[in-house]
Amino acid sequence: MTNSKFNPAKWPINNKSVIYFFTVMLLFFGYNSYNSIPKENFPEIKFAQIIIQTVYPGTSPENMENLISKPIEDEIKNLPGLKKVTSNSIQDFSVIIAEFKTDVNVNKAKQDVKDAVDKAKKDLPNDLPSEPDVKEVDVSEFPILYVNISGNYSFDKLKQYADLLQDEIESFKEIKRVDVIGAPEKEIRIEPDLFKMQAANIGFSDIENTIKYENINSTIGTVDLNNEKRQLSIKKGFNNVEEIKNTPVTSIFGGNIRIGDIAEVINGYQKQESFARLYGKNVITLNVVKAGGENLILASDKINAKLKELKKTLPKDLKITVTGDQSDQTRTTLHDLINTIIIGFLLVTIILMFFMGIDNAFFVALSVPLSCAIAFLVFPTIGFTLNMIVLFAFLLALGIVVDDAIVVIENTHRIFNSEKISIKEATLKATEEVFIPVFSGTLTTLMPFVPLAFWQGNIGQFMFFLPITLIITLFASLLVAYLINPVFALDFMKPHEHNGSSKKITTREKIISIVFIVLSIIFYISNNTGLGNLTIVVFLLTLLRKYILEKLIKDFQQKFWPKVIAWYEKILSYSLLNPWKIVGFTGLLFLFTIIGIAFRQ
Repeated sequence: MTNSKFNPAKWPINNKSVIYFFTVMLLFFGYNSYNSIPKENFPEIKFAQIIIQTVYPGTSPENMENLISKPIEDEIKNLPGLKKVTSNSIQDFSVIIAEFKTDVNVNKAKQDVKDAVDKAKKDLPNDLPSEPDVKEVDVSEFPILYVNISGNYSFDKLKQYADLLQDEIESFKEIKRVDVIGAPEKEIRIEPDLFKMQAANIGFSDIENTIKYENINSTIGTVDLNNEKRQLSIKKGFNNVEEIKNTPVTSIFGGNIRIGDIAEVINGYQKQESFARLYGKNVITLNVVKAGGENLILASDKINAKLKELKKTLPKDLKITVTGDQSDQTRTTLHDLINTIIIGFLLVTIILMFFMGIDNAFFVALSVPLSCAIAFLVFPTIGFTLNMIVLFAFLLALGIVVDDAIVVIENTHRIFNSEKISIKEATLKATEEVFIPVFSGTLTTLMPFVPLAFWQGNIGQFMFFLPITLIITLFASLLVAYLINPVFALDFMKPHEHNGSSKKITTREKIISIVFIVLSIIFYISNNTGLGNLTIVVFLLTLLRKYILEKLIKDFQQKFWPKVIAWYEKILSYSLLNPWKIVGFTGLLFLFTIIGIAFRQ
């Protein structure tokens, strides 16, 4: 009876073509997924807070509290999952903040609050100018950029240009809405003369009813006409101020006179409630709010491209200035982190070269981009964006994702050189031997990150992306170590040799150099700075290997490292022969540590 262990590399080794095809497709689709993943500076999180705002002009703070805040508080104080309620009542304005527990669904909490406010309406004043406004705290509601419009034009003309830009920007699917700030709204005011009204026996209600019934645009129903149903509509709206002035007013007391004879009709503006200034001058500003889950950088690029296009058709003296563009900081942060990841990848590869040899280090280093590609494919399915926290998690994972590949490749190389068997047998034997240690080692590395995924509170929502990214990437490195690395080792691993390669540049190396240079130029032109940097790094690493690293690695492995091993063996032998001295030294070290901590406190 034979004892056959589970070997996950058996099928990949027997189906190499499939694995190579899978690897190419993985890199291709992973790169496409990276380009399509929304990119932003910080993760979009929803705070478990609902805000109720109510406006009641002409009301003192005390009355705002008694008439508005308290009735609403009484209805929402018993909502499920509610943590606390705070309110602030000032002149004409009431703000109530309902804070819920972090495990409560924000959308459901918002609906519960809306229902509670509806119940409270029976106790609120009947003459409120508008319904209480219920909204959630959402970081995605902050503008991603501001478009400022100015020029030697009237407010009416600037408002027309602002409306044009608003419509154009809101047409992008990445944009949720555009708020116009600093543009006073048009308003037609009727200012009656009290003495003229008395002389004509006209009251305020007469003017109000006249305006109300003479300015109608509505559908009143349908009528059968020649066996067809026709819709009846009333379209009787005022088109200008003169029409309002010439409208007759009739009172119940027999008065009959034009509105213009007893009142002044003014075509003006509402009281300005928002102001925008740029460089000390009044402007009209468009606050652009991005839709949730959309690409911040892509949205900014589309808006700037559209503004550049519109400037060709708009007047030359109309100034359009973009300020507060968050994509600049996001782009810089992402590029800096990506470049840091590339540098980290380079350093990891160089370290591996010194300890494992150049070829083996290359096999191991492949696990980094392949693991990242798998993670990029998973992110869209779980709603992740590419933000600073996710990239920071990749940076943390750089030195961890290679652990599994190091064990598999190093064991394969050891068996291949020491047991003098075929590379296929060595690969199968190596992967079978280390399956349980590698799998258990990966799980023990992952376990400390699992509790972080259940961290409560707003900080927990923010940090949720870090453990999940690490878990996905480390599981991906496990797949790469078991399924892809053995296939590369099978075809490219050679017996251990210390003979350096020739310093002469071959035709093949010239072609490879040209390919690397052309690829990097293409990536830079297409604005893929990260890939361009990676291509240059790989090319420089190749040159570094040929002219510098090979000799250094040879000296390290043949001269320096054997001395380190001999020194370690000497220390280990002494420790085994004198165990009580080591135990005593450890105890003293522990004691001094406790004393040191006590003194610091």
